[in-house]
Amino acid sequence: MQNNCKILDELIISLTRLTTKASLQEMNKLLQSKLAQYTAPQEAKAAGIYPYFRAISSEQDPEVIINGKKVLMFGSNCYSGLVNDPRIKEAAIEATRKYGTGCAGSPFLNGTLDLHKKLERAIAEYIGKEDVMIYSTGFEVNLGVVECLTGPKDYILWDEQDHASIIEGLRASFSKSLKYRHNDMESLEKQLQKCDPDRVKLIVSDAVFSMEGDVADVRRITELAKKYNAAVMMDEAHGIGVFGEGGRGVCHAQGVADDVDLIMGTFSKSFASLGGFIATNKEITNYLRHHSRSYIFTASITPASTAAALKALEIMQTEPERQKNLWDLTNFALDGFRKMGVEIGHTSTPIIPLFVRDNFKTFAITRDLLDEGVFVNPVVSPAVAPQDTLIRFSLMATHTKPQVEYALEKIEKVFKSHGVI
Repeated sequence: MQNNCKILDELIISLTRLTTKASLQEMNKLLQSKLAQYTAPQEAKAAGIYPYFRAISSEQDPEVIINGKKVLMFGSNCYSGLVNDPRIKEAAIEATRKYGTGCAGSPFLNGTLDLHKKLERAIAEYIGKEDVMIYSTGFEVNLGVVECLTGPKDYILWDEQDHASIIEGLRASFSKSLKYRHNDMESLEKQLQKCDPDRVKLIVSDAVFSMEGDVADVRRITELAKKYNAAVMMDEAHGIGVFGEGGRGVCHAQGVADDVDLIMGTFSKSFASLGGFIATNKEITNYLRHHSRSYIFTASITPASTAAALKALEIMQTEPERQKNLWDLTNFALDGFRKMGVEIGHTSTPIIPLFVRDNFKTFAITRDLLDEGVFVNPVVSPAVAPQDTLIRFSLMATHTKPQVEYALEKIEKVFKSHGVI
């Protein structure tokens, strides 16, 4: 009898396993069937215009090597041009020798180094805030700060063209989300008027909008914040290293850094490294250090990244000629594109959008420019609206005028060949 029961139990277990396996296989088929419907990359590859994951086999300088060929890089976010600076490389190497290659834990537990604290103090002094927290990436800063600062009865007001990392923070937050029209202060005020005056209100905006290069009216935002008793968070990822004395960003350039409650920055652009930070007061950082999930549950930035950012910060403050050259090149390029007749929108920064307004042409132009020795980035939906597709042309302080002239010449040639100008 016992043996029969044992055999029956084993049979039931075997059948359960088979059923479960069959169910999982069926689910996998459903998942694969659903995902197989996404064929846009394959179609672009078949047409010979797929523009992503172009492998670079050299340092990211004004000139890079792709497929054994030298190409001018006008797709980098390192506006300071420091990403290949030998002083920063040496700082990263020395930090690796001392601390190793990683921290093997989050800053909340075993992943805080004295080097991290040194960088936090240096950034706090640079930005002019009481305290700074370092995150593993800039994306995680916006995600982790936006999602946890406000509660279910509070409000987050945001520009419709804010970066995807801010949007992800909004999605994770339980707060009421109010979108205002891009850079439209009248629209922002109307949204502020909808808010309960006794609840927390947080206005979140890019300082420099990463795809189209236009600049937020931070001064007016802070004025409205005071009028409606709101807090302000500005994303300076593309402003630091470009605007303000010592590259301190748009908030400083517009003279309202003290009126901005939280200033976010990233190390992956002008700081020539990887990671990000939030600069604010100690009450806010005290809360974030114990509630921000993307901070608590993510490993700390590496010693090499930390040391690289520290050295970049030092160089940006002691070599103002670097920032001056960036602006000289930016104004030269902007003037060249205007004379060419390319539509460049409202940019006034080293990020210059060249509007194409057609997905296929945007990809084809990207390919043709690479063939001509010019690397640029295609920007299509969802990074921009479908009718606003563009080529993103960006400058570094280490570019030269002849390099920009060459790029202008080739862009005019290719844009004309595709009937854009």
